[in-house]
Amino acid sequence: MAQSPATLAFAPPPRLRDVLELLKPITWFPPIWAFMCGVVSSGEAWGPRLPFIILGVLLTGPLVCGTSQAVNDWFDRHVDAINQPDRPIPSGRIGGTWGLRIAIVGSLISAAASALAGPWVFGATCLALASAWAYSAPPFRAKMSGIWGPGLVAISYEGLTWFTGASVMSGGLPPAPVLAVLLLYSLGAHGIMTLNDFKAVEGDRAMGIRSLPVTLGVDRAVRVACWVMAVPQVVVIAILFQLHHVGAGVIVIALLIGQFALMPKLLADPVGKTPWYNATGTTLSVLGMLASALGLGGVLPI
Repeated sequence: MAQSPATLAFAPPPRLRDVLELLKPITWFPPIWAFMCGVVSSGEAWGPRLPFIILGVLLTGPLVCGTSQAVNDWFDRHVDAINQPDRPIPSGRIGGTWGLRIAIVGSLISAAASALAGPWVFGATCLALASAWAYSAPPFRAKMSGIWGPGLVAISYEGLTWFTGASVMSGGLPPAPVLAVLLLYSLGAHGIMTLNDFKAVEGDRAMGIRSLPVTLGVDRAVRVACWVMAVPQVVVIAILFQLHHVGAGVIVIALLIGQFALMPKLLADPVGKTPWYNATGTTLSVLGMLASALGLGGVLPI
């Protein structure tokens, strides 16, 4: 039954534990990891910038990522009422318009906090917040597209957070090699996001969500995802060798070979083996991000 305007307006404030569940702390790790890759890739000493590093961790994790989860849950509340009725909003634990209010307040706090770290971080944060709203909210609702939806998530979770980490350390625009590598890993993350769509093919088809597994079919989509994940890493390897970061390049080669060795099992059963590949192959890719950052930051000895 739809809530009356009075119920929406005067619903009691939610409990802190329900707000925390809405913000999904488990999703904060990937952007924080990318942020730390950005910090390492800068090559700057941590000590003088430690307050900004702490600010960046809070910004990329609980603030921006948490806000994006609140935005998504608010605009998915009708779907979640069917598929995940125990979530905080459809269950009524976060009633009225509190879900929307949390999303708006989280966006404002995130933007304000990012301004403390300088104009480049502020700009990246605003772009990430705009992506979060465009992903979930009408009229854009980019999550309905198998191209734009994963793309927005990938650039926000990987690229903008890496950019933020590098920028809080330098206080300005990161150098061109760092920008190139973070963009390449963002592109590769599009394939990772596509893998996440395999668990909901039937539901997405029923809801009209045009994910790549729905539009291309499972077999073609998994091949596209594998290529999208692998090709950017090949380019990253070329950049690392061009810059004489041989150690980092060799590590990324080894990790990519490991991914190639695991892909046949994923290709044979995309729906059943996606969780397994995310725990193995995707982990290797994420470790490659760190190795690349260490190379760019001059941390590796060769």
